[in-house]
Amino acid sequence: MLTNVEKELKNFAKYVVTKSRMNLKSSDKNSSGSLSRSLDSNVKVSKNSFQLEFIMEEYGIFQDKGVKGKSSSSKAPNSPFKFGTGTGRKGGLTEGINKWVKRKKFQFRDKKSGRFLSYDSTAFLISRSIYNKGIAPSLFFTKPFEKAFKNLDKDIIKAYALDVEKLMEDTIKDNLKK
Repeated sequence: MLTNVEKELKNFAKYVVTKSRMNLKSSDKNSSGSLSRSLDSNVKVSKNSFQLEFIMEEYGIFQDKGVKGKSSSSKAPNSPFKFGTGTGRKGGLTEGINKWVKRKKFQFRDKKSGRFLSYDSTAFLISRSIYNKGIAPSLFFTKPFEKAFKNLDKDIIKAYALDVEKLMEDTIKDNLKK
């Protein structure tokens, strides 16, 4: 089996997940901690192939890549995502912002009366702004992935060479016993 390749892929995945979590924390994008906790990886190595997948909450990709707004793309001009296309879940943004507003105990004030707006009204105003202007990319996952990926091919080649060398040694030993 490709034990050295598997080890190298696991090291790569561990680095990416660890650095991504650190980026979330340092960029203050880890409000509830659920995105950070959801970050994980899965390595599968078989006789003829290997597979690595990264796992995170669905909204993590939007935090990482950003989202173009309905009326402006200035915050995330290179994002593959855009509000208002009709492909996303209805009410998902408002629901998430509502939870965030309540968790942070964050409320706007009414300009005329000076009273606090309800959490629902505050969440609606924030959601509407995000929907129209978009979400700037944080690249919390992309940056560590790209940094680690630069050296992955060299590391995999070395690991594969070690695995092939071990396979040949084992094969020669087995043939000498016969």
